[in-house]
Amino acid sequence: MTDRRQFLSIAAVGTAAAALFGWRTSPANAAAERFAYQLSDAEWRKKLSPAAYRTLRHEATEYPFTSPLNDEHRPGTFACAGCALPLFSSRTKFDSGTGWPSFWQPMSNAIGTRIDGALGFSRTEVHCRRCGGHLGHVFNDGPPPTGKRYCMNGVALTFKPGRPSA
Repeated sequence: MTDRRQFLSIAAVGTAAAALFGWRTSPANAAAERFAYQLSDAEWRKKLSPAAYRTLRHEATEYPFTSPLNDEHRPGTFACAGCALPLFSSRTKFDSGTGWPSFWQPMSNAIGTRIDGALGFSRTEVHCRRCGGHLGHVFNDGPPPTGKRYCMNGVALTFKPGRPSA
């Protein structure tokens, strides 16, 4: 039988793990937000891999240094894994040393942002403008010319080699 102390310890560990890995029980998109590209939860589950579903639809975070896109250096375009909207040009990608694909600037009209306070402090969450899929966060410690670091989950992106989109 579990006593109160054990129950509280288990609950605290579960809460800390959920906060650390970004798991949300509600979809990433606030109920009031509407996006041009929408699918039912069942359709998202069918379309996406389990990891992409957890990240794009429930704001999970992939483990650092696990995405092959972190080491992608060819010319091309990074797009949303949910709706294929072009998001970042390879020209703006840089090695941030964080273990996630990082960019200093998104493409025009590609992303949306909102304040994320899930960890007890404010961060700026980045999502796809068209489908609302969670991509990662943006920080003010990137390189010139913007000084921004768009730290993206590789599982939330696809890469198309070739001439980068404008």
